[in-house]
Amino acid sequence: MTKPLSHIRVLDMSRILAGPWAAQTLADLGAEVIKIERPGTGDDTRTWGPPFIKDTEGNETQESAYFISTNRGKKSVALDISKPEGQAVLKKLAAKSDILIENYKVGGLAAYGLGYEDLKKINPGLIYCSITGFGQTGPFSNRAGYDFLIQAMGGLMSVTGEPDGKPGAGPQKVGVALTDILTGLYTNIAALGALAQRDKTGEGCHIDMALLDVTTATMANQALNFLVTGDSPTRMGNAHPNIVPYEAFEASDMYLIVAVGNDGQFTRYVEAAGQPELATDARFSTNAKRVENRDVLIPIIKDFMKQKTGQEWIDALEKVGVPCGPLNNMEQVFAHPQVQARGMQMELDHPLAGSVPQVASPIKYSGEELEYQGAPPTLGQHSDHVLSNVLDMSEDEIGALRDAGVLGR
Repeated sequence: MTKPLSHIRVLDMSRILAGPWAAQTLADLGAEVIKIERPGTGDDTRTWGPPFIKDTEGNETQESAYFISTNRGKKSVALDISKPEGQAVLKKLAAKSDILIENYKVGGLAAYGLGYEDLKKINPGLIYCSITGFGQTGPFSNRAGYDFLIQAMGGLMSVTGEPDGKPGAGPQKVGVALTDILTGLYTNIAALGALAQRDKTGEGCHIDMALLDVTTATMANQALNFLVTGDSPTRMGNAHPNIVPYEAFEASDMYLIVAVGNDGQFTRYVEAAGQPELATDARFSTNAKRVENRDVLIPIIKDFMKQKTGQEWIDALEKVGVPCGPLNNMEQVFAHPQVQARGMQMELDHPLAGSVPQVASPIKYSGEELEYQGAPPTLGQHSDHVLSNVLDMSEDEIGALRDAGVLGR
């Protein structure tokens, strides 16, 4: 179970985050992932730093932490697809691949004779995943779309940040490029579904993934809150639109999260706080009432939460089964005993650095660790290997491509 996709070959023709994240996840699951990069420059994120990793002698490399966060397990081929010879190589690789992931502008690869309709003729079973900001159709389909822009246009920033009138009020983006990450994961789901369909029909398909679609879809309860009422949700800071109390509170020495998910938890919470009467107060006895009267309840909670330290609250609420915890920074996350017990930090051998840190995949099969295929590659690290082993090209043929500037050195 550690390599469920070991029979699958993926061409990763994407860059930045959404596509590379999708391809990295497939590599984690055992697929052979061949990353096609521009000779000389490669994926844009190779230079998105600092920070950059250091080599074994302590010198800074041109490999950014950003790039190594989303490209492990891949084989890098530096190939110039703007040249006919490069296009010919790509077509040969596509003929022997199961999935292709790309995030060029609409029609970008078709201009090189590498669009879905072109490659479908060569490989009818190819699953061709296109990732764009706005999709392959519609009035905005030709526009470029980055995560930050789509977080704004898709409504995510309209519900993220402190409400107007509060200190620090204003819309905020999520601290990671969540729209890209989610699009990568949805791309994986779509590709695996297409693989299952291909097992039945023998036919591949063109998957059209759009960051705006994904953001709209993943607004989840906030989207339905609007569709049901006609009222657009607003920024509420750390508060929850449908559950109370469910936010960050200040203890005597720190902030912590209290996440009360039902009426039973609320009763146990206020009993642990020495305020049992709140559970029977008609204004707070049900979640619907607490949502309706949050402006009365939350100040009461804020007042008694300041009477104890954060650890005292964590200990007390853990005993009664009320979810509660600290707001950890990244150092605290990786020092956390649960994160360590789950093996979420690891090292992989790297040709320049000796080894590089990685965040492990959260996927576990029957408690087993996945068998990772290697660290993120250096630019063109596997060019000769892939052309020789996948396409059976000779050293002379590979040398000719390199001399012609088609294959990166």
